[in-house]
Amino acid sequence: MKRKFLFVGLIAILYLTSCAPKTLYSWSNYDDASYKYLKNSDEKSMEQLIKTYRQLINEQTGTRKAVPPGVYADYGFILLQAERIEEGKAMLEKEILLYPESKIFIDRILQMFEK
Repeated sequence: MKRKFLFVGLIAILYLTSCAPKTLYSWSNYDDASYKYLKNSDEKSMEQLIKTYRQLINEQTGTRKAVPPGVYADYGFILLQAERIEEGKAMLEKEILLYPESKIFIDRILQMFEK
């Protein structure tokens, strides 16, 4: 009887501790906003995507409490496409500061917009 109780208790503890997965980053509704932007490519979906990026950057709830890799770069690229050049460049620079390995790719993006 004790073994059965111990076994059931152990199973319950394992179940309860495995229910809440910890994620490194939070993504808000990024996937939905980016899908709508890629599907529609209009002004409304671009503004929604920009709003989602701001939310992603300002409200990180993941275990790292850091912006996921590529978010600043993607946000900067969208801002450059929206002709918000200074804001876009600032976001690209933040990507390089957080993730230095992205410098080679960011430099290529900047070269595209300087031509």
